[in-house]
Amino acid sequence: MKKLFIAAAVLALSACSTLKSSSDFDPSVAFDQYKSYAWVESKNDDAAGYHLDGLMDQRVRAALDTQLNQKGMIKTDKQNADILVNYITKVDKKINVDTFNSHFGYNPYYGPRWGLAGSMQTETVVREYEVGTLMVDLVDNKTGKLVWRGTIADTVRDQSTPEERIATINQAIGTVMMNYPPKPTAN
Repeated sequence: MKKLFIAAAVLALSACSTLKSSSDFDPSVAFDQYKSYAWVESKNDDAAGYHLDGLMDQRVRAALDTQLNQKGMIKTDKQNADILVNYITKVDKKINVDTFNSHFGYNPYYGPRWGLAGSMQTETVVREYEVGTLMVDLVDNKTGKLVWRGTIADTVRDQSTPEERIATINQAIGTVMMNYPPKPTAN
């Protein structure tokens, strides 16, 4: 049950937070050749990847379909597609340790210097949190080679309504897909 909860929260990224997005691609590929796409069928035995189930999967796919359509790509069957689309999600636990030193108090009649005496306190706060990562892969259907990968990550946060989840997923997918197609490099 916890895995399902985490999966549902992977993309429930806060709208006010800063999403960390990056992309990588094969510079030898002419991306303007890709006009159609199809989804890769997910494998249930894939232990390395972590796939969302149910409503979250539908939301991620719908957001990616919208972004690819806006880029002029047409969804088709696997045999006729130029590229194959897949996404992978994962959740990593992170630890943040902060130590604070504080000098507080005022006692004008105590200590070697009048008015400066007080006490020193040290406090350490350990915070465990989860970072959700979504990777979008585009694979050339003819060669079977990965040609583009977009990645987005943020701290996992709960979203209370379906509308908030949809908006957050749309924002995350929109951010990662801003880097596709990659801009040609000037020689």
